[in-house]
Amino acid sequence: MSNNNKMSLTAKILWALVGGLIVGVFINKVLGDVSFDLGITQFAPQSFFVEIFHVGGKIFVNCLKMMVVPLVFVSLVCGVCSLSDTSKLGRLGGKSITLYIATTAIAITIAITLALLIAPGEGAGWVSDATLTGKEAPSLGQVIIDMFPTNPIAAMANGAMLQIIVFAILFGLAMMSCGDPGKRVISFFEDVNVINLKLVGILMTFAPYGVFCLIAKLASTIDVADFAEYLGMYFLTVLGALFIHALITYPIILKTLSGLNPVIFLKKMKNAQLFAFSTASSSATLPVTLETATKKLGIDPKVASFTVPMGATINMDGTAIMQGVATVFIAQAYGVDLSVSDYLMVVLTATLASIGTAGVPGVGLIMLTMVLQQVGLPLEGIAIIMAVDRLLDMTRTAVNVTGDCMVSCIVAKSEGEFDEAVFADPDAGATETVKLEASKV
Repeated sequence: MSNNNKMSLTAKILWALVGGLIVGVFINKVLGDVSFDLGITQFAPQSFFVEIFHVGGKIFVNCLKMMVVPLVFVSLVCGVCSLSDTSKLGRLGGKSITLYIATTAIAITIAITLALLIAPGEGAGWVSDATLTGKEAPSLGQVIIDMFPTNPIAAMANGAMLQIIVFAILFGLAMMSCGDPGKRVISFFEDVNVINLKLVGILMTFAPYGVFCLIAKLASTIDVADFAEYLGMYFLTVLGALFIHALITYPIILKTLSGLNPVIFLKKMKNAQLFAFSTASSSATLPVTLETATKKLGIDPKVASFTVPMGATINMDGTAIMQGVATVFIAQAYGVDLSVSDYLMVVLTATLASIGTAGVPGVGLIMLTMVLQQVGLPLEGIAIIMAVDRLLDMTRTAVNVTGDCMVSCIVAKSEGEFDEAVFADPDAGATETVKLEASKV
């Protein structure tokens, strides 16, 4: 009977998150100014613990990132090979890309509208002396060109996800057309895919420890004063736009286009959202997102292995929301009036920038330089929002992975590759170990 009381992975992660927050705040407030003279050197407990948490958290994130390229490449190749009808592959790609781009455009529109209503930077009267080097926004043609790798091995080494996706699709199509040789290689890739997923399962057992270290480090270094006044208003505006998009926009789109229950969907996203929040990386969370899509939501693996990695690469709704609010905030802080055409340019540029945004922590700030440059705003304004961006980065990543699974559900349902029984089952996605233990009770 005791096995029934065994704590779930979600509960462990949640407790680790809360514990890390408590420990981090304690270290920050109690040990922040404490140091000991050891004769030859000074010992600062806060720095010591922060370094330990940094090492533990970094190892966990690196282990997750380690799986990203092999998981994306192998799962996509298997997904393409399982689609014997090439026209179906075209439909999957068309539907997925259209929905991802549409939700991103909606996201930044919500962000700009909310920011204009709240006006978080109005009358701030302060600027920052810090500077950042701008990055020129690529043209649509260049984005398309950059999707096709000149060296697929280099693309994998550099984590160029769009290029990896394109090569995986082409490689899978070639395997499908090669008869018996292709079948032998497909069998090999299917075996590798099983091994990849098993390794992901092993890594997940260490997730609570990784989450604890990541949150404890963050809480150990945050200055509460950074949330005061205007910066706090900016923080709450971005947070509000993220919650509106995740809890209103996504459920409406899901219910309208698929008829699925949004409440069940959001409940089943808890694990992936917690991982995304802890790692602040869509790419690092990809193994968990893929597992959630197939085992909890009932999306057929051959669809999920195509739509989820694509979403982790091009679906950056949370990043687009941050860019929209940040643009309005910085314009207000510097007293710059933007026209309607300027805001339309922000929507277009942010949507385009989000497609090329890597799913790793902090990269959204760098991509923001492209958006600001398009409307003539000072890049120094980015330094103002850096203090609170880490927490927002964590939240917007949780929104991103929610969007990935939402679009995947709609595409799978439209293609008849969706198991509604799994979706409706609250216990779906339990590990084989838990199932075995339950059967013994």
